[in-house]
Amino acid sequence: MTIHIRTATYADIATIATLVLALLDELSGDEPSGYSLRDLSDRTSRLMSAGDVSAIIAERSREAVGVVVLNSCASLYAGRFGEITELYVKPALRSSGAGAALLSAACEYGRERFWSRLEVGTPEQPAWVRTLEFYRRHHFIETGVRLKLPL
Repeated sequence: MTIHIRTATYADIATIATLVLALLDELSGDEPSGYSLRDLSDRTSRLMSAGDVSAIIAERSREAVGVVVLNSCASLYAGRFGEITELYVKPALRSSGAGAALLSAACEYGRERFWSRLEVGTPEQPAWVRTLEFYRRHHFIETGVRLKLPL
């Protein structure tokens, strides 16, 4: 079956939220992720409406099987660049080319907006080494550890 890639629209909010919730639940392991579909749908709606995030969906036989969520960033050293905030492919379709197709579409999306680069953070290592290797295979270069400070 062929993977079809398309830019998400406002009508896809529930689909995006559902896929991102699956990602967050998978990343949380045995612990609940703490997110609800309603909260993620509301946040997706607000952020997409404001133009703060965009999403690209992978479909197979008209079923959404993956998503990549992007936001535009800026810095003095890099100018405008993009960040992948979420990338998820349903487990049964991993290694099917869906992730690579989403990543390719994200790169094209960035080129169209004259982004200088695309950045991504990976989950903790070594537990998620397969994720890190996916990005390495697609020519991402490690630049250091990403840190966060909850506000």
